[in-house]
Amino acid sequence: MIQYAGINHIALATNDMDKTIRFWRDLLGMRLVAGLGESGIRQYFFGISENIMMSFFEWPDVEPVQDKDAGRPVKGPFAFDHICFELPGEEELWELKDRLEAADVWVSEVMDNGFIHSIFSTDPNNIQLEFCYRVKGVNFSENPKMKDTAPSPVTMEGPDPLFNKWPSVSEPTALMQRKIYPGVLKKLADE
Repeated sequence: MIQYAGINHIALATNDMDKTIRFWRDLLGMRLVAGLGESGIRQYFFGISENIMMSFFEWPDVEPVQDKDAGRPVKGPFAFDHICFELPGEEELWELKDRLEAADVWVSEVMDNGFIHSIFSTDPNNIQLEFCYRVKGVNFSENPKMKDTAPSPVTMEGPDPLFNKWPSVSEPTALMQRKIYPGVLKKLADE
């Protein structure tokens, strides 16, 4: 079974990298850990924690998404609803709420969602953000919950992966056939 170690990075887009840096680095406190640019296209990375990053491409013609409340349905093309960042605890959540308010950035009241307490806000690109900390004693990974009143038959199959629903690998790639090609971001690791 494949084991995941976490999310390495989430890549989004902006038309104003300086404004994005001011918000993500200087207001939210995420370090600007890497950057790459050429021919009018840049990609910068902000560190969230030791091994997790946010990345932004700067594309001059991209437009911010329409402002919306997290969790509210939309019509038409759509990519994702919001990103939720976990904080260590209650103090950090209130500290961030105070920083956002002091910067005159809209932020919701603190909400009790049962398993997390959270606030919502929006970045300069209208990306919906949630910041939370976990409620002690509630862990869906250990104790899955399904409160859907009309779950689909696939949902009713349970929380664990059913690998027989997809074709099995009949010929794994042999060690001698494994090749790794240099990607654009390799420049960041080169001296």
